Amino acid sequence: MTEAARRAAAATSRGSPDGRSPLELLVALLDLERIEENIFRGVSPPESSVRVFGGQVAGQALVAAGRTVPAERRVHSLHAYFIRGGDPSVPIVYDVDRVRDGRSFTTRRVTAIQHGKAIFTLSASFQLDEHGLEHAVPMPDVPEPSTLRSHAELVAEYEVRTDRPTIHRPFDVRPVTEPVWAGDKRGERQERSQLWLRANGTLSDDPLLHVCVLTYASDLSLLDRVLARHGMSWATDTVRGASLDHALWFHRPFRADEWFLYDCSSPNASGSRGLATGHFFSRDGELLATVVQEGLLRVTS
Repeated sequence: MTEAARRAAAATSRGSPDGRSPLELLVALLDLERIEENIFRGVSPPESSVRVFGGQVAGQALVAAGRTVPAERRVHSLHAYFIRGGDPSVPIVYDVDRVRDGRSFTTRRVTAIQHGKAIFTLSASFQLDEHGLEHAVPMPDVPEPSTLRSHAELVAEYEVRTDRPTIHRPFDVRPVTEPVWAGDKRGERQERSQLWLRANGTLSDDPLLHVCVLTYASDLSLLDRVLARHGMSWATDTVRGASLDHALWFHRPFRADEWFLYDCSSPNASGSRGLATGHFFSRDGELLATVVQEGLLRVTS
């Protein structure tokens, strides 16, 4: 296990004994230990949740895949399935299958394993940079992040419960649309939600780190959008949920420590499953990435 990973595993939920920030702890979590040519090991932060955060598993799996690919080939898409809930008390082993190394594209398949069983699978495709046709949907017209209150301020103001208080801390999150649990928004149906976010600090120039940090962030609020369509939230309603699958397409290079807008909506819910989509835009309006996720959502009394 790398020294960074050891320190991450031993750190408290608010920071490490040596004074490192939550973002530095997230970077340490993404610093996997290579234990064989195609086998890596990652840890989870100590927290009270009974399951590993899905964005963490996806981000770590993408790190494992990316470390077997030449640096000049950028990841352009990933498709993943959450098979079993992850156990945060033990390491996760990531087994990389080098499916194909072509002239322009590289394909990798990663299986995350705990207790001898697969808990998550990811397929990722990497490509050499090429020039071609260009177009993208425009960014919505939204207020600047500096004019908005942070997610942490809203949570404190409305004293809402959160089962995973640590997962937002590596990021500066500024909701454009206030959550359904906030003040007079409580129980209000929302067709879409928008929030600004960025890594809460400066990251290195490694492009793989930036896409893995965004992969982590992409799982922060997607299933919230399904509930918000019905005026519900994890904070005010009794809901059991879990991510089922997750897909991401990376359109243009970006830095995850610069502001980007996350514009989310939910086109469908049926069969105790909900589908959510999201677009990431840079501050100057470029479409950076697109995400789609389906999750299991069971409403209980």
